[in-house]
Amino acid sequence: MSSKAMTAKRALGSTGLEIFPIALGCMGMSGMYGRSDDNESVATIHAALERGVMLLDTGDFYGSGLNELLIGRALGGRKHNALLSVKFGALRGPDGSWLGFDARPEAAKNFLAYTLRRLGVDHIDIYRPARLDPKVPIEETIGAIADMVKAGYVRFVGLSEVGPATIRRAQAVHPICDLQIEYSIVSRGPEKEIFPILGELGVGVTAYGVLLRGLLSGSKPTGPADMRAHLPRFVGENLARNQEVVGVLKRLSSEMSTTPTKLAIAWVLAKGRRILPVIGARTRAQLDEVFGALAVELSAADVARIEEALPASKVAGARYGELQMQHLDSEREASASRSP
Repeated sequence: MSSKAMTAKRALGSTGLEIFPIALGCMGMSGMYGRSDDNESVATIHAALERGVMLLDTGDFYGSGLNELLIGRALGGRKHNALLSVKFGALRGPDGSWLGFDARPEAAKNFLAYTLRRLGVDHIDIYRPARLDPKVPIEETIGAIADMVKAGYVRFVGLSEVGPATIRRAQAVHPICDLQIEYSIVSRGPEKEIFPILGELGVGVTAYGVLLRGLLSGSKPTGPADMRAHLPRFVGENLARNQEVVGVLKRLSSEMSTTPTKLAIAWVLAKGRRILPVIGARTRAQLDEVFGALAVELSAADVARIEEALPASKVAGARYGELQMQHLDSEREASASRSP
């Protein structure tokens, strides 16, 4: 794929929106990966928007609302004309603990009211439940967001980490803009069953975890406050085994005259124009390297070579802890389909 094709705007599902090929994930700016600098975060958001980035991704539970306040400060009343993607539904305690998930219609509308206030805007561009609430039919949750679309508070409806059956049921209620799901060189689960459904229905993909939460770029947990310190891929024997993955990526990137970060992002960009990588740059220096990925040209042979050297089976450990994995409809459906 040529560098010109890599930098061309991409369609976001069937919305008619043509946007910059990389989105900025803001979660790490509010303590999820350890201490961060608000002033640098704001400067990074400004730099991203000035360089063409249009979509900013957040969740109302990131930093228990602090991430939305930070973005609201950076936007200053939407002066940069950014597109905002917001996840809702995760419940957190005062100590930062996870208390469950709530996607009832009344809860969705309540969460939205606070999100609009914190961000300082009158509508959200893409609003999505962060997970499937097992106690609430997806039709009820999507119906509530559809009500907010009609009322003008939301433009488009999105989904996150759900499987084929849930996607179809949601689409039957209201057109779905995109599915947000983890996708990287060594997290290719959606390719077999989920991506074909999205293509059939005209639903876009916003891919997070492209760098495996920094693992592929050589980043490690900074301390117990860093959520990665509690994820299976970053602890004990798994982390040691995954350093082999990092080593292979370093070798490949060196042979291709680039960096592991740029190569990992370029691989996702090369996998299809309906896929939009969401990259969590927290500093302007990190943002510079992200933009460098747009200049990395990968041929079909390059992509095949990378995938042969780094099969998805090579990564050690699950994406999340056992309890959180139970909330991933995308993983549950895939596991069921693999059962004899």
